[in-house]
Amino acid sequence: MKIAVFSTKPYDRDHLAAANAGAGHELTFFEAHLEPSTAVLAQGFAGVCAFVNDRLDREVLDTLAAGGTRLLTLRSAGFNHVDLDAAAELGITVTRVPAYSPDAVAEHAVGLILSLDRKFHRAYARVREANFSLHGLLGFDLCGRTVGVVGTGQIGRVFCRIMHGFGCRLLAHDLKADPGCEALGARYVSLDELFREADIVSLHCPLTPQTRHLVNAGRLARMKPGAMLINTGRGGLIDTPAVVAALKSGHLGYLGMDVYEEEEGLFFEDLSDTVVQDDVLMRLLTFPNVLVTAHQGFFTREALDNIARVTLANATAFETGEGGMCTVGRG
Repeated sequence: MKIAVFSTKPYDRDHLAAANAGAGHELTFFEAHLEPSTAVLAQGFAGVCAFVNDRLDREVLDTLAAGGTRLLTLRSAGFNHVDLDAAAELGITVTRVPAYSPDAVAEHAVGLILSLDRKFHRAYARVREANFSLHGLLGFDLCGRTVGVVGTGQIGRVFCRIMHGFGCRLLAHDLKADPGCEALGARYVSLDELFREADIVSLHCPLTPQTRHLVNAGRLARMKPGAMLINTGRGGLIDTPAVVAALKSGHLGYLGMDVYEEEEGLFFEDLSDTVVQDDVLMRLLTFPNVLVTAHQGFFTREALDNIARVTLANATAFETGEGGMCTVGRG
Protein backbone atom coordinates (compact mmCIF):
# COMPACT_ATOMS: atom_id res chain seq x y z
CA MET A 1 0.00 0.00 0.00
CA LYS A 2 1.15 3.52 -0.79
CA ILE A 3 1.20 5.43 2.51
CA ALA A 4 1.90 9.15 3.02
CA VAL A 5 3.48 9.63 6.44
CA PHE A 6 3.12 13.13 7.88
CA SER A 7 4.85 14.97 10.76
CA THR A 8 7.93 12.79 10.55
CA LYS A 9 11.18 13.29 12.39
CA PRO A 10 14.36 11.25 11.80
CA TYR A 11 13.42 8.83 14.59
CA ASP A 12 10.00 8.22 13.02
CA ARG A 13 11.56 7.45 9.64
CA ASP A 14 14.15 5.11 11.16
CA HIS A 15 11.67 3.02 13.13
CA LEU A 16 8.99 2.93 10.43
CA ALA A 17 11.53 1.97 7.77
CA ALA A 18 12.83 -0.84 9.96
CA ALA A 19 9.32 -2.14 10.64
CA ASN A 20 8.43 -1.88 6.96
CA ALA A 21 11.26 -4.22 5.97
CA GLY A 22 8.91 -7.09 6.69
CA ALA A 23 5.69 -5.35 5.68
CA GLY A 24 6.46 -4.18 2.16
CA HIS A 25 4.48 -0.95 2.06
CA GLU A 26 5.52 2.02 -0.07
CA LEU A 27 6.19 4.78 2.47
CA THR A 28 6.66 8.43 1.54
CA PHE A 29 7.73 10.64 4.42
CA PHE A 30 6.71 14.28 4.83
CA GLU A 31 8.12 16.53 7.55
CA ALA A 32 5.11 18.81 7.21
CA HIS A 33 2.14 18.57 9.53
CA LEU A 34 -1.08 17.35 7.95
CA GLU A 35 -3.41 20.34 7.61
CA PRO A 36 -5.57 21.88 4.89
CA SER A 37 -2.62 23.35 3.02
CA THR A 38 -0.65 20.08 2.99
CA ALA A 39 -3.43 17.52 2.58
CA VAL A 40 -3.01 17.68 -1.22
CA LEU A 41 0.38 15.98 -0.76
CA ALA A 42 -1.54 12.77 -0.06
CA GLN A 43 -3.09 12.76 -3.55
CA GLY A 44 -2.91 9.20 -4.88
CA PHE A 45 -2.05 7.58 -1.55
CA ALA A 46 -4.47 4.91 -0.36
CA GLY A 47 -3.16 5.29 3.17
CA VAL A 48 -2.21 8.27 5.29
CA CYS A 49 -0.25 7.98 8.53
CA ALA A 50 -0.73 10.87 10.97
CA PHE A 51 0.46 11.89 14.42
CA VAL A 52 -1.09 13.59 17.45
CA ASN A 53 -0.79 17.22 16.33
CA ASP A 54 -1.94 16.73 12.74
CA ARG A 55 -5.28 18.29 11.78
CA LEU A 56 -7.83 15.66 10.88
CA ASP A 57 -11.03 17.67 10.70
CA ARG A 58 -13.69 17.46 8.00
CA GLU A 59 -11.87 19.87 5.68
CA VAL A 60 -8.71 17.77 5.69
CA LEU A 61 -10.57 14.47 5.46
CA ASP A 62 -12.58 15.75 2.47
CA THR A 63 -9.31 16.46 0.65
CA LEU A 64 -7.86 13.07 1.59
CA ALA A 65 -10.95 11.20 0.41
CA ALA A 66 -11.04 13.13 -2.87
CA GLY A 67 -7.43 12.11 -3.42
CA GLY A 68 -8.17 8.42 -2.97
CA THR A 69 -7.28 7.89 0.68
CA ARG A 70 -9.19 4.99 2.23
CA LEU A 71 -7.15 4.40 5.39
CA LEU A 72 -6.04 6.80 8.11
CA THR A 73 -3.57 4.94 10.30
CA LEU A 74 -2.68 6.89 13.43
CA ARG A 75 0.66 6.28 15.11
CA SER A 76 -0.82 7.28 18.45
CA ALA A 77 -3.29 5.98 21.00
CA GLY A 78 -5.35 9.16 21.20
CA PHE A 79 -7.80 10.04 18.43
CA ASN A 80 -9.51 13.15 19.80
CA HIS A 81 -8.09 15.15 16.87
CA VAL A 82 -10.00 13.08 14.29
CA ASP A 83 -13.50 13.96 13.05
CA LEU A 84 -14.76 10.39 13.23
CA ASP A 85 -18.20 11.25 11.88
CA ALA A 86 -16.66 12.77 8.76
CA ALA A 87 -14.33 9.80 8.35
CA ALA A 88 -17.25 7.38 8.52
CA GLU A 89 -19.28 9.38 5.99
CA LEU A 90 -16.32 9.50 3.60
CA GLY A 91 -15.57 5.80 3.93
CA ILE A 92 -12.18 6.31 5.55
CA THR A 93 -11.17 3.61 8.03
CA VAL A 94 -9.32 4.97 11.08
CA THR A 95 -6.86 2.84 13.04
CA ARG A 96 -4.62 3.58 16.00
CA VAL A 97 -1.96 2.12 18.29
CA PRO A 98 -3.87 1.53 21.54
CA ALA A 99 -1.00 0.37 23.76
CA TYR A 100 2.43 1.13 22.37
CA SER A 101 4.11 1.16 25.80
CA PRO A 102 2.07 1.78 28.94
CA ASP A 103 5.30 1.53 30.91
CA ALA A 104 6.91 4.42 29.02
CA VAL A 105 4.17 6.93 29.82
CA ALA A 106 3.60 5.72 33.38
CA GLU A 107 7.33 5.89 34.14
CA HIS A 108 7.49 9.41 32.70
CA ALA A 109 4.66 10.49 35.00
CA VAL A 110 6.59 9.10 37.96
CA GLY A 111 9.70 10.91 36.74
CA LEU A 112 7.78 14.20 36.79
CA ILE A 113 6.61 13.50 40.34
CA LEU A 114 10.10 12.72 41.59
CA SER A 115 11.64 15.70 39.83
CA LEU A 116 9.06 18.13 41.20
CA ASP A 117 9.25 16.64 44.69
CA ARG A 118 13.03 16.41 45.01
CA LYS A 119 13.71 19.23 42.54
CA PHE A 120 16.23 17.30 40.46
CA HIS A 121 15.97 19.77 37.56
CA ARG A 122 16.79 22.72 39.78
CA ALA A 123 19.52 20.88 41.67
CA TYR A 124 21.19 19.84 38.41
CA ALA A 125 21.32 23.43 37.13
CA ARG A 126 22.53 24.70 40.52
CA VAL A 127 25.38 22.21 40.90
CA ARG A 128 26.53 22.91 37.32
CA GLU A 129 27.19 26.46 38.52
CA ALA A 130 29.09 25.22 41.59
CA ASN A 131 26.21 26.15 43.91
CA PHE A 132 25.98 23.31 46.42
CA SER A 133 23.44 24.93 48.73
CA LEU A 134 20.37 22.86 49.63
CA HIS A 135 18.22 25.92 50.26
CA GLY A 136 14.94 25.66 48.37
CA LEU A 137 15.36 21.97 47.53
CA LEU A 138 13.37 20.51 50.41
CA GLY A 139 11.10 17.64 49.30
CA PHE A 140 8.76 15.14 50.92
CA ASP A 141 8.60 11.36 51.27
CA LEU A 142 6.34 9.66 48.75
CA CYS A 143 5.79 6.76 51.15
CA GLY A 144 2.48 7.22 52.89
CA ARG A 145 1.17 9.88 50.50
CA THR A 146 -2.23 9.60 48.86
CA VAL A 147 -2.12 9.42 45.06
CA GLY A 148 -5.24 9.92 42.97
CA VAL A 149 -5.25 8.18 39.60
CA VAL A 150 -7.80 9.41 37.06
CA GLY A 151 -8.11 6.71 34.42
CA THR A 152 -7.00 3.15 35.15
CA GLY A 153 -6.53 1.72 31.69
CA GLN A 154 -3.23 0.15 30.76
CA ILE A 155 -1.13 3.23 31.57
CA GLY A 156 -3.01 4.01 34.77
CA ARG A 157 -2.65 0.41 35.91
CA VAL A 158 1.14 0.50 35.47
CA PHE A 159 1.26 3.86 37.24
CA CYS A 160 -0.69 2.39 40.18
CA ARG A 161 1.75 -0.50 40.41
CA ILE A 162 4.74 1.84 40.54
CA MET A 163 3.22 4.17 43.12
CA HIS A 164 2.15 1.17 45.21
CA GLY A 165 5.83 0.22 45.23
CA PHE A 166 6.63 3.58 46.79
CA GLY A 167 4.23 2.80 49.60
CA CYS A 168 1.53 5.23 48.49
CA ARG A 169 -2.18 4.99 49.28
CA LEU A 170 -4.11 4.77 46.00
CA LEU A 171 -7.41 6.39 45.09
CA ALA A 172 -8.77 5.77 41.60
CA HIS A 173 -11.53 6.95 39.32
CA ASP A 174 -12.77 5.38 36.08
CA LEU A 175 -16.00 4.28 34.46
CA LYS A 176 -15.13 0.71 35.39
CA ALA A 177 -12.94 -0.53 38.24
CA ASP A 178 -9.80 -2.45 37.24
CA PRO A 179 -9.24 -5.64 39.28
CA GLY A 180 -5.47 -5.27 38.96
CA CYS A 181 -5.58 -1.83 40.56
CA GLU A 182 -7.94 -3.02 43.25
CA ALA A 183 -5.51 -5.86 44.03
CA LEU A 184 -2.92 -3.19 44.76
CA GLY A 185 -5.27 -1.61 47.30
CA ALA A 186 -6.66 1.13 45.04
CA ARG A 187 -10.05 2.37 46.21
CA TYR A 188 -12.42 3.67 43.55
CA VAL A 189 -14.04 6.96 44.52
CA SER A 190 -15.83 9.90 42.93
CA LEU A 191 -13.78 12.60 41.22
CA ASP A 192 -14.70 15.07 43.94
CA GLU A 193 -13.42 12.77 46.69
CA LEU A 194 -10.28 11.97 44.73
CA PHE A 195 -9.39 15.64 44.24
CA ARG A 196 -10.23 16.41 47.85
CA GLU A 197 -8.17 13.62 49.41
CA ALA A 198 -5.14 13.19 47.12
CA ASP A 199 -1.72 14.72 47.72
CA ILE A 200 -0.87 13.94 44.09
CA VAL A 201 -3.37 13.70 41.20
CA SER A 202 -2.20 12.05 37.98
CA LEU A 203 -4.30 12.08 34.80
CA HIS A 204 -4.33 8.99 32.58
CA CYS A 205 -7.74 9.19 30.90
CA PRO A 206 -8.50 9.89 27.23
CA LEU A 207 -9.68 13.29 26.04
CA THR A 208 -13.39 13.18 25.19
CA PRO A 209 -16.14 15.80 25.29
CA GLN A 210 -16.91 14.51 28.79
CA THR A 211 -13.32 14.83 30.08
CA ARG A 212 -12.37 18.14 28.44
CA HIS A 213 -11.32 20.54 31.21
CA LEU A 214 -11.90 17.81 33.76
CA VAL A 215 -9.47 19.83 35.90
CA ASN A 216 -11.14 23.21 36.19
CA ALA A 217 -11.28 26.01 38.75
CA GLY A 218 -13.83 24.13 40.86
CA ARG A 219 -11.80 20.92 41.11
CA LEU A 220 -8.58 22.82 41.69
CA ALA A 221 -10.24 24.60 44.61
CA ARG A 222 -11.15 21.21 46.11
CA MET A 223 -7.54 20.02 46.06
CA LYS A 224 -5.44 20.12 49.19
CA PRO A 225 -3.35 23.28 49.51
CA GLY A 226 0.09 22.46 48.13
CA ALA A 227 -1.04 19.33 46.23
CA MET A 228 0.61 18.16 43.00
CA LEU A 229 -1.05 17.79 39.59
CA ILE A 230 0.47 15.60 36.85
CA ASN A 231 -0.82 15.39 33.27
CA THR A 232 0.66 12.93 30.79
CA GLY A 233 -2.69 12.28 29.08
CA ARG A 234 -3.92 15.08 26.82
CA GLY A 235 -3.56 18.82 27.26
CA GLY A 236 -7.28 19.46 27.01
CA LEU A 237 -7.91 17.55 30.23
CA ILE A 238 -6.99 20.69 32.17
CA ASP A 239 -8.20 24.28 31.95
CA THR A 240 -4.77 25.86 31.69
CA PRO A 241 -5.70 29.44 32.69
CA ALA A 242 -7.41 28.02 35.80
CA VAL A 243 -4.23 26.11 36.65
CA VAL A 244 -2.16 29.27 36.21
CA ALA A 245 -4.50 31.08 38.62
CA ALA A 246 -4.17 28.24 41.17
CA LEU A 247 -0.38 28.40 40.91
CA LYS A 248 -0.35 32.18 41.30
CA SER A 249 -2.50 31.98 44.43
CA GLY A 250 -0.22 29.31 45.88
CA HIS A 251 -3.07 26.83 46.28
CA LEU A 252 -1.63 24.40 43.71
CA GLY A 253 1.77 23.35 44.96
CA TYR A 254 3.24 21.61 41.93
CA LEU A 255 2.41 21.06 38.27
CA GLY A 256 4.03 18.53 35.96
CA MET A 257 2.80 18.29 32.38
CA ASP A 258 3.98 16.45 29.31
CA VAL A 259 1.06 17.69 27.21
CA TYR A 260 -0.43 21.12 26.61
CA GLU A 261 -3.82 22.13 25.24
CA GLU A 262 -2.31 24.44 22.61
CA GLU A 263 0.80 22.38 21.87
CA GLU A 264 0.15 22.14 18.12
CA GLY A 265 2.91 24.06 16.34
CA LEU A 266 5.05 24.12 19.51
CA PHE A 267 5.84 20.65 20.74
CA PHE A 268 8.16 18.47 18.63
CA GLU A 269 9.70 21.64 17.11
CA ASP A 270 12.93 23.55 17.83
CA LEU A 271 11.82 27.13 18.52
CA SER A 272 14.93 28.17 20.44
CA ASP A 273 15.75 30.93 17.92
CA THR A 274 12.25 32.39 17.87
CA VAL A 275 9.96 34.28 20.21
CA VAL A 276 7.25 31.88 21.34
CA GLN A 277 3.92 33.65 21.02
CA ASP A 278 1.96 31.51 23.50
CA ASP A 279 1.67 33.76 26.56
CA VAL A 280 -0.02 31.11 28.72
CA LEU A 281 2.76 28.56 28.20
CA MET A 282 5.44 31.19 28.74
CA ARG A 283 3.75 32.20 31.99
CA LEU A 284 3.74 28.59 33.15
CA LEU A 285 7.46 28.30 32.49
CA THR A 286 8.17 31.15 34.92
CA PHE A 287 6.96 29.15 37.95
CA PRO A 288 9.70 27.35 39.89
CA ASN A 289 7.23 24.62 40.89
CA VAL A 290 6.23 23.78 37.31
CA LEU A 291 7.95 21.20 35.11
CA VAL A 292 6.97 20.97 31.44
CA THR A 293 8.23 18.34 29.02
CA ALA A 294 7.33 18.43 25.32
CA HIS A 295 5.14 15.33 24.87
CA GLN A 296 8.00 12.89 25.35
CA GLY A 297 6.25 10.41 27.62
CA PHE A 298 5.96 7.93 24.73
CA PHE A 299 9.56 8.45 23.62
CA THR A 300 11.39 5.19 24.35
CA ARG A 301 12.97 2.72 21.96
CA GLU A 302 10.42 0.08 22.90
CA ALA A 303 7.49 2.42 22.33
CA LEU A 304 8.74 3.63 18.95
CA ASP A 305 9.29 0.03 17.85
CA ASN A 306 5.75 -0.89 18.89
CA ILE A 307 4.22 2.21 17.29
CA ALA A 308 5.88 1.48 13.95
CA ARG A 309 5.04 -2.22 14.05
CA VAL A 310 1.35 -1.80 14.95
CA THR A 311 0.84 1.16 12.61
CA LEU A 312 2.05 -0.86 9.65
CA ALA A 313 0.28 -4.03 10.83
CA ASN A 314 -2.96 -2.05 10.77
CA ALA A 315 -2.23 -1.03 7.18
CA THR A 316 -1.46 -4.62 6.19
CA ALA A 317 -4.66 -5.92 7.80
CA PHE A 318 -6.68 -3.25 5.99
CA GLU A 319 -5.04 -4.04 2.65
CA THR A 320 -5.45 -7.81 2.93
CA GLY A 321 -8.85 -7.76 4.59
CA GLU A 322 -7.71 -10.37 7.08
CA GLY A 323 -8.92 -8.40 10.12
CA GLY A 324 -7.02 -7.67 13.30
CA MET A 325 -6.98 -3.91 12.84
CA CYS A 326 -7.04 -1.60 15.86
CA THR A 327 -9.92 0.48 14.50
CA VAL A 328 -11.47 3.63 15.92
CA GLY A 329 -15.14 4.47 15.67
CA ARG A 330 -18.03 6.19 17.36
CA GLY A 331 -19.44 4.14 20.16
